[in-house]
Formats: sequence, C-alpha cells, structure tokens
Amino acid sequence: MELLLAPLQYEFMVKAIGVSALVGAICALLSCYMILKGWSLMGDAVSHSVLPGVVLSYIFGLPFGIGAFVFGLFSVLAIGYIKSKTRIKEDAVIGIVFTALFALGIVLISKTPSNIDLTHILFGYVLGISNADALQTLIIGIVTLITILVLRKDLLLYSFDPTHARAIGLNIKALHYTLLILLALTVVAAIQTVGVILVIAMLITPGSIAYLLTDKFDRMLVISTAVGVTSCILGAYFSYYLDISTGGAIVVLQGIIFIFVMFFAPKYGVLKRKIKSR
Repeated sequence: MELLLAPLQYEFMVKAIGVSALVGAICALLSCYMILKGWSLMGDAVSHSVLPGVVLSYIFGLPFGIGAFVFGLFSVLAIGYIKSKTRIKEDAVIGIVFTALFALGIVLISKTPSNIDLTHILFGYVLGISNADALQTLIIGIVTLITILVLRKDLLLYSFDPTHARAIGLNIKALHYTLLILLALTVVAAIQTVGVILVIAMLITPGSIAYLLTDKFDRMLVISTAVGVTSCILGAYFSYYLDISTGGAIVVLQGIIFIFVMFFAPKYGVLKRKIKSR
C-alpha cells in the first residue's frame, strides 16, 4: 500500500496518472478501428505531421493543441490530394508527406529560441503537464470518447466493410473524415503524455493485443481499453520509482504485453498454433 500511495502525495503525480489513464483509454478505443481499417501508417503520418504546428503555436503564443490539430488535418488532406492527382501509391505518399512535415518541425525547433525544452513534444513530459494542458486533454478526451461510443457501430462497419456500409445508406465520406478528425484529436491529446514519436505505439499496440485475444469487437474494445489504461498507470508509477521517461515506460510495457500475448494467446498465439499444426 505504501508503494501504491506514496506517489499520490504529490499533485503532479496525481495529475500525471489521471491524464495518462485518459489518454490511454482514448488511444486504445481508436486503436481497434485503426487495426481493422489498416491505418497504422496513417496514424504514424498524423502523429509526426503535427510537430511543425506545435512549434508554430509556441512561436505565436497559441495553445499547442490548435497548431497540432491544424497540421494533423492538413497532413491527411495533403495525402488525399496528392494520391488523387498522381500515380504514386498511398503508402509512398504518406511517407513523403509525414517525413517532410516532421523534418520541417525539426528545423523550426532548431531555429526557435526557447526557454522551454521543445523536445518534450517529441517524447512527452506528462509529469510536468500544466493545468491548462491537462484541461485541454480532458476536453478533447471527453469529446473523442463520446463520439466513438455514439458512432461505434457505424465506424465499425465502415472500417470492416465500407462497400456494405455504402450499400445500406451510410455516408462513407462523412465517416471517413470523422475517423480522421478523431485521429488528429487523439494525437493532440497524447502529445503531452508520450510525444509525437511514441504516440503511434499507443494507437496501434492496444488494439493489436486485443485483436489476438478475441474475435468479438465489443470485447476487443474492452480489452484494448484495459491494456491502454493499465499500461499508462503502471508507466507513470515506474517513471516515478525508476526515474525514467513516462512515455517510454508506457510504450515498453505495452510492447512487453504484446510479446507475451503473441506467444501465449489462447487461440491465435504462436505456441497454440504450433501445437495445433502438430
């Protein structure tokens, strides 16, 4: 109990644990749709493309979330436009856009005089999150969670079988852009926790773990959320006791869980499949 309660004596740790758990839940829910849709690379693109927006927000004295959201949406619109106007395949277009924008962010950081460490945006710094940033994350989290829960069935059908979704009268284009907006909002919410580099792991790993453990989507949402929230809380505790990066601890924990599940999942684990093949 002492190990459990000691960090809670400090306000910054209570705030860090709460924000991390919220971000873990958001990323985990969206992760399930990303896995079904096959948007792993798209999530990588959005998470890296927000960097110049964050730096420009700092330069002009605006909240980081505004610039991150604008550049996140700009990246997906740019990807769609280039893909529609050229013969280049989508994966190549995604690589071009997000690396160019990420490099622009690095250049802006190197040329921006600052009394704060802008590299915290790259790797996250939830232990030092301000009250304003925590409130911003809370608002984004609530909006994102409500949207996902309200539209979960439509988003599921769109992610799994967009042709059937169109046939029964669903607005495919609206669902497409809703999912992209949710992705951009989730990246904005996760910046303070794990940074723009590690956020892709939180958007992919929990859903991948759940996908190996169940065939039912509702159960997949529950498992993914449990993994996301638990790893975020434990990551915050490990960062306190071991004096390590919170974001790094969270992602390492998720990676360890994934490796364990990959081998020992009761139906789709590597060991189970080997036994069946024999």
